[in-house]
Amino acid sequence: MISTTKPLLLPENSHKKRTSVGLSRRGFSGSVLALVAGLCGCKDASPEPSKTVPGQPLKVVATVGMIADLVRQVGGERVDVTQLMGSGVDPHLYKATRDDMRLLMTADMIVSVGLLLEGRLQDVLEKLKKTHRVVVAANRIPAEKLMVSEQAGGHPDPHVWMDVETWSGCLPAVTEALSEERPEHAEEFRHRSAQLLQDLNSLHRYGLQCIATIPTQRRVLITSHDAFRYFGRAYGLEVMGVQGISTESEAGLVQVNSLVDLLVERKISSVFIESSVPQKNITALIEGAASRGHQVTVGGELYSDAMGAEGTWEGTYPGMLDHNMTTITRSLGGTAPEHGWAGQRTQSRATP
Repeated sequence: MISTTKPLLLPENSHKKRTSVGLSRRGFSGSVLALVAGLCGCKDASPEPSKTVPGQPLKVVATVGMIADLVRQVGGERVDVTQLMGSGVDPHLYKATRDDMRLLMTADMIVSVGLLLEGRLQDVLEKLKKTHRVVVAANRIPAEKLMVSEQAGGHPDPHVWMDVETWSGCLPAVTEALSEERPEHAEEFRHRSAQLLQDLNSLHRYGLQCIATIPTQRRVLITSHDAFRYFGRAYGLEVMGVQGISTESEAGLVQVNSLVDLLVERKISSVFIESSVPQKNITALIEGAASRGHQVTVGGELYSDAMGAEGTWEGTYPGMLDHNMTTITRSLGGTAPEHGWAGQRTQSRATP
């Protein structure tokens, strides 16, 4: 397990939230693709692709914190990682800026999760594959481990990082890509990857043990949107979200009323907000239950589509899952250490 006195490669200053351009959804893809085409085709106006220099850190641009952290953990000082979407940013709704496009164009490598998580960037990343190395990490996860969603037209649910064991399947893609770009450091990458896998296996076991202490009738997790299906499958919870898999979907009155019925009938007393999703839908549930004489409180704030703040334990992938596992367990009546698996969990403003 990770030492309780030395954080596991805490992130550096690459968790910066970038300002979105004011483009409509209809015009976004065409505008950005035109920009990509322009950057690719106009030599006098475009930034030159990065020239890989032996001995210099590999310039990697990663889309979201969870995959950026894997690259940092495996690459160590051999990589310089820039993360497009920072703490609290919803990847389903993210719009790339012109500065983002220049970062992507000058990177040695681009790493994404895939599975349409980066919905509005998907066309851009496909275009960049013609000129850049774009690694889609979730492509290495076996199809039988993916959860298909009827809400998404039968497409796999992209929130694979919620199951630590399944998310570990992204490690080979990251390790192999870094090794091919920096073959002189391949053994180092493989060693760091193996160490990380051991830590993730330990974290996965912690989640299993903690959730198992929650009384069976209380193992119900209700959140802002349906991002925790993999978590529920892996750790034994019944999971429901007010919104669908993507936060672009609107929470319907029927769904809200149905969840209020569930809260009242099963006497569920805790629901959870998410750091990257507005709280209005959870507030509607609490108010709906209150109108029927049933008190429901916020059990804590969870990390779903984005990690915690830069420089914190929760700002790493292991810390993010450690926080979620510990918060859910303690809020639903189970037993877990106050400071979590590695003893580094901090108290969220919404955590009991």
